[in-house]
Amino acid sequence: MKKLLLLIIVLVVFVLTSSSQSTDDILNGLVQKNLIAQKEADSIRAEAAIATQANLAKVKAFPVNAAKKITLAGYTQIRYQALEQTGAIDGFDIRRARIDLKGNISPYWGYRLQFDLAGSPKLIDAYAELKVNDYLNITFGQAKIPFSLENLTSSPKLELIDRSQAVEALTARGKDVGGNQNGRDIGILLGGTLLKLKNRPVVDYRLGVYNGSGINTADKDEEKDYAARLIFYPVTGLAFSGAWYDGSRFVPEVKTGTVVTTPSKIVNRDRLGFDLSYDLKNFSLRSEYIYGKDDLTEREGYYVLGAYYFLQKKVQVVAKYDFYDADKAKADDASTWVVLGANYNFNANTKLLVNYSIKQEEGTSIDNNFANAQLQIGF
Repeated sequence: MKKLLLLIIVLVVFVLTSSSQSTDDILNGLVQKNLIAQKEADSIRAEAAIATQANLAKVKAFPVNAAKKITLAGYTQIRYQALEQTGAIDGFDIRRARIDLKGNISPYWGYRLQFDLAGSPKLIDAYAELKVNDYLNITFGQAKIPFSLENLTSSPKLELIDRSQAVEALTARGKDVGGNQNGRDIGILLGGTLLKLKNRPVVDYRLGVYNGSGINTADKDEEKDYAARLIFYPVTGLAFSGAWYDGSRFVPEVKTGTVVTTPSKIVNRDRLGFDLSYDLKNFSLRSEYIYGKDDLTEREGYYVLGAYYFLQKKVQVVAKYDFYDADKAKADDASTWVVLGANYNFNANTKLLVNYSIKQEEGTSIDNNFANAQLQIGF
């Protein structure tokens, strides 16, 4: 009660004095006039500093003044892996180290540049965006392709450390036949809201045309890739979508010495996907199915993920069932992962994730379960 009265006195004095005076000046003045003791002034300063830091931790972005106002953000993920497979080496690594620049040149034009400095530094996002209205936005440049819920979810917002097998293999990521493009390509994307109900989006759309050659790479052929995605929001908290990708991949010629044994060719790289997400208070549900066809090889996979928050959204427990078949024409080549996780949110920008993955392959069994932990911190 006493501290509350002191805070009220400080507030009143602050309002009545010049706005140019700092809180320290006001407190020092109160001490000099014997209205409060030095110890009480120091206590108020300490509480104010703690409150300021807590509020800053909730801020997602800070403006930086340049020729035009820009937003500078970033994050890093430090991971430790404990691998049970014989011969595999446990250890630490820097999973990601991202710097993200965003800005608006006018009410209609914006831009984004994002770099990853972990491993071999590379440009991840580089695009301009024309914001016509809620029904039409146009993105020009290098950005994520509008396919797969988990692909479109940024890494800091994932409930688990690793993306699902089908997402890694069929959305231009680590195990895709087209190489790891971080789920991105260079092209043009149209998107917006098709239908609103009481000012709430009910149907969104995305339409894109891309080179199909990946990030930071000029196109290698005249063929272009096409993507489409429809997202439905029937009720608050529930979303489901369908996505289609019609693509191709340039396969260079193969030589033995100076003789061309296999000529270069263009093969198809097609995808079809469906996903669902539902959030209700502390509970989250995610599920996704993806089918892919690379030349003559058909692949498919799906996952179901559930998560629940405890302790005022400080602690989250997660479980996922993850299935992937790399070639539907072959027997004994599918794999199933069961992933269990626990997350602790220190604040809005700092999170610790701990996962244990139980891996089961068809055919020859391998002891390759693994545990990993990841500290994520951003600004």
